[in-house]
Order: sequence, then structure tokens, then C-alpha cells
Amino acid sequence: MSDATHLLIPFASCGDEPGCIEVRRTLALPALEKLLARLKPSAVDEGDERALSLPYERVLSRELGIAAPDGCIPWAAWEEVQAGHDAGPDAWAWITPCHWQVGREDILMTHPQQLELTAAESQTLVAAMQPYFAQDGIALEYRAPTLWVARGEVFRGLASASLDRVVGHGVGAWLPTGDGARIVRRLQQEMQMLLYTHNINEERDAGGHLPVNSFWVSGTGALADSRTKLLGPPPAGLRITHYLRDAALLGDWRAWASGWHQIDTQQCTRLLASLDNGDAVSLTLCGARNARTFSGRGGGWFGKLAAKIAPRRAQAMLDSL
Repeated sequence: MSDATHLLIPFASCGDEPGCIEVRRTLALPALEKLLARLKPSAVDEGDERALSLPYERVLSRELGIAAPDGCIPWAAWEEVQAGHDAGPDAWAWITPCHWQVGREDILMTHPQQLELTAAESQTLVAAMQPYFAQDGIALEYRAPTLWVARGEVFRGLASASLDRVVGHGVGAWLPTGDGARIVRRLQQEMQMLLYTHNINEERDAGGHLPVNSFWVSGTGALADSRTKLLGPPPAGLRITHYLRDAALLGDWRAWASGWHQIDTQQCTRLLASLDNGDAVSLTLCGARNARTFSGRGGGWFGKLAAKIAPRRAQAMLDSL
């Protein structure tokens, strides 16, 4: 892709979630409407809600020049390189400490931010879990309270579901598959037993906080296993907005609508200004199934006139994602 401005909006829609459908019916996004009238469709990424990698992840991986099968986009390895670390040819994964809530028919993944996990607590848990991971040739390291990183051959070719796929849903349908899945499942079971009586969880329970009772594996793979351009940061013109993510994952549709209004009045309005200046712009709307990209170059009176008389398209477009 060129350095033209490209706005990528993850969680622009959330499929058939009833709360999202209801909010979409009354969502007023005038700047987005004008953009859709002035830009032309340029790319479509079609999928379904069973894909391990979300549409926005698939689009972003292509922007970065990374080609990988579903569930095998090596995000952990790529981020290590962006952080100035040497990922080498090794396979990496993100390990997310989490709380699994046992239900009648499935086990629900709660949002990691609901743990309110401190750095000290997280580092203590990493230290307790490292020896178990090491027995399977996995090096486990702390990066942030709810983000750890692991390196080991078990993650090479291991298809894993994005954490954003699983939060708020049952984990049963999203557990890893592939050659390393057996090792991951055994480690999850061992860590559940370890964490059940760990003093960190006893202290958290006494303080009214959710216990950390499992972990999730995502971002698996090695950069050496995928066709990759010269590694570097995202294209200079790429803008990714995360205003909608947490609200969508938490099912807070009022906050999601508020996030969309902020995007509309800020980022979408800036794209319109770029079009007025004659610049090339792209807009990618990403949902639970599909991603749709619209592109164009500004200037001229016809585009502005089209934006004024074009029929309402935003709701139908968001419904299609």
C-alpha cells in the first residue's frame, strides 16, 4: 500500500449481536455517510464468524506484507521485532492471563481488563508458571499485566483464535487445534490446578477481585513460516482506531455508539478534509465476518455534490459486516 491516508476501523459492526443491531438502527454518522458517497469500493475481505483471525487482523496482516493461514498470523513474533527484540526464526505466542467463568453449557471468557490485575500480581504468576512451561520447552516472559509472551516450537503451525474472538463467549469452540494443541490443553489444566490455590488468588478473592484461573494462547507462529516483506512498522499513512474494541467486547453498546460518534466527528471528518484537499484516502470498515475498503481521491465539485444527495448507506454497510 502507498502512504495515502488509510483509516482502519475494527469492530465497526458486531454481526448479529442483538444489542449492536438495536444500536445500529438509530446510529447517525453524517461524516461516514459522506465518505461512503465520495469513495468507491476497492477491496472486500469476506469470511464468517468461525474464522480464527478477525477481519481487521487479516486486513492489517496484508498491510504489513504478512501472509499466513487463518489463526497463524504471527502477531507475537512481529510485535517482538517492533519492540526492538530479536524474534529470530523461533515461534512465538501471546499468553493472556484470564478468568474463565463456568456456566451450565460452556465456559465463558471474561474480558482481561475485568481482572484489574496489577503488575506485581502478574509478575508473581509468571514466576510461578515458568517452570511448568519450561518442561515443554517454552520460555515464558512478562510484558504487561495482562500480556505475556512465550517462545517455543509448540507454537509453530499452531492455529489459535484471536483473543478478541473469544472474549464474552464460550471457550469450547475456540480451543487451539494442530500438533501443539495437546500440550497447550495440558498446560491449561495444570495451570488451573496451580492457580486454584495460589496465594495471589486467595488475596484477590478476599479483596473482591476475580481470580486468574487460566490463560489464553493467541498470535501464534514464526515470521520465518510466513511470506513476509522487509519487516518494519505499519505504512506511514495507516491509522487504526481502537475506540470501539473494548465497548464491543464488553457488550456496552451505549459506549460503542459513543465511540462511533467520536470516530465520525474526528477521524471521518479529517478524511473528508483530506478529500477536499485533493488527497488520496482509504477507509476500511471491519466487522465480525467481513471487511470492506473504500478508496478515492478528492477534489472537484461532483464528489461533494454526490455526498449531499446520496441515499443513506452507513446502516446497510455496517449490517453487511
